[in-house]
Amino acid sequence: MTDTEAAAPYRRERARNAEDANELVGPPVLEQGFKVKALRDVRNDGTYPGRPVGDFLIREGDVGYVISIGTYLQMYYVYAVDFFEKQVVVGMRARELQVIDAHCNDPQ
Repeated sequence: MTDTEAAAPYRRERARNAEDANELVGPPVLEQGFKVKALRDVRNDGTYPGRPVGDFLIREGDVGYVISIGTYLQMYYVYAVDFFEKQVVVGMRARELQVIDAHCNDPQ
């Protein structure tokens, strides 16, 4: 195990994989207002203020709402998800989320 792996054992994914397709060639998979569920735990990698590095921000199964859509590395869509019960907003990729209700904000 390298020093980097020992210092940050919770970082398992590389930011960019050469085999990944550019998601930005098509529209975003999710939209603002979608109710979603986290498919994995998310820990603070040092970019979330006020929380210790390695602290769990959200857990698998936590529910939130997509509040905005951005991009990362000019290749990926990143969805800002408000996990209101945890009082935390986390940026996640579509593959890390499952849609619970796509019509929760539609007028009735």
